[in-house]
Amino acid sequence: MKKTSQIEATLGSPDRFGYEWTKYSDILKEYEEQFLRWMPFLAQKDWRNISFIDVGCGMGRNSYWPLSYGASFGVAIDMDQGSLNSAKKNLSGFNNIEIKLESAYNINYSNKFDIAFSIGVIHHLEFPHEALKEMFNAVKPGGHVAIWVYGYENNEWIVNFFNPFRKLLFSKLSIKLVHHLSLYPALFLYFFIKLNLINLDYFKLLKKFKFSHIRSIVFDQMLPRISNYWKREEVENLMRDAGLIDIRLENVNNISWASIGKKPN
Repeated sequence: MKKTSQIEATLGSPDRFGYEWTKYSDILKEYEEQFLRWMPFLAQKDWRNISFIDVGCGMGRNSYWPLSYGASFGVAIDMDQGSLNSAKKNLSGFNNIEIKLESAYNINYSNKFDIAFSIGVIHHLEFPHEALKEMFNAVKPGGHVAIWVYGYENNEWIVNFFNPFRKLLFSKLSIKLVHHLSLYPALFLYFFIKLNLINLDYFKLLKKFKFSHIRSIVFDQMLPRISNYWKREEVENLMRDAGLIDIRLENVNNISWASIGKKPN
């Protein structure tokens, strides 16, 4: 039996994200462009005939695209049953995916997958190093681990102003109240984007989105108990400390980091 320590019991915010992925559970066409930006080291053709595990799958949107590109087999794990119910609905058209209640701190596979990826999850964990070690163990020798996480660069205003406010207030409020409150900054952001006041790639992308999608993004920022914003070297160190080699990083939308590394043969 694998470990059942304090680390295993530390859940971060799966219940709060579960509310989000139940409320915003539809697969939108914009999600494909987001996925390809978050996983820039693999083109659509690179997913064909490979196996993967999606760590912290939410409502299944990031497993959907590899499966649609021809992945041979996938496992999607999360710690919230509401998220998994949405994932089961969204991935019901595929017969080569397993959707399981499982912790990022206790992945019950060893030397199994071609790639383990986690999009938007590792930076919400209290012990990110432990999750990355589990992902490392889950892939075959020569396999890869890939993550997308918040960056510190160009997010200093969030780190210095919004993040302390989130910790002190939003993370302690009921999730339904946080969702209600998300309406007001979402309205502000929506009109801010339409006025083209910030010349960042991410805001150019957001301009394509409907208001409900903008609100889901704002809500996503407000709800977690833990949010880390890492500098490039911090992300690289996380990957290296997990035992990965040939580590590559790419800045995504000028505000975040994608990284991939290889498990030695």
